[in-house]
Formats: sequence, C-alpha cells, structure tokens
Amino acid sequence: MGTIVISGTVVLVVLGFGNHVWWLAAVAVLFLYLQYGRSSSSASSSGGAASSGGGGSSSSSSSSGAVPSSYRAYRDRRDKQAKWERRYRRERPLESRRQEREKSK
Repeated sequence: MGTIVISGTVVLVVLGFGNHVWWLAAVAVLFLYLQYGRSSSSASSSGGAASSGGGGSSSSSSSSGAVPSSYRAYRDRRDKQAKWERRYRRERPLESRRQEREKSK
C-alpha cells in the first residue's frame, strides 16, 4: 500500500510542474495516507503483540472505530462515551426522551 501511495504522489508531483493543483492533490494524498492508511495497517499488524503484552496503557485519542490495543484503552473509550451520553441526556432531556420513545417502538 505504501509503495502505491508513494508512486502516486510522485506522479502527482511530476504533473504539478504544469499545474500546481496537482501538488495540492499530492499533499492531500500523503495526508490521508498518514492519517488513516498507516494507523489501520499498523494496528492490525501489532494487534496480536499488544493484546498479549498485558495491560500497557495507550493513548485514548485514537479514533472510535479503531480496534483497542488493550483492555484499558477500550475501557477508557467506553467510559468517555458513557460520560458524553449522560451529559447529552442531562442537557437535552426532551430530545433524549423522544429518542428513547422512538427506540422502544
């Protein structure tokens, strides 16, 4: 995957000598790859080692769709989500009641 992104970026940079918009596209491709591509591939390759390692703490700033690297990270995200849901119900009681009614139907 990385070689495809790098070769695509080189092609966009070469095209950018004629039109600078291609350079912006190359930067966007690199940004998206660094933001989303590498994190998902590194999480799947290091997932087995992290789960067998025990309870090492990891950053809780990972995206909500990512597989937790440890039970502690999962628990932190779960507690944070519960805190936001309680806050939502407290600040918007009418909306939360309406959602509960729709869910029960």
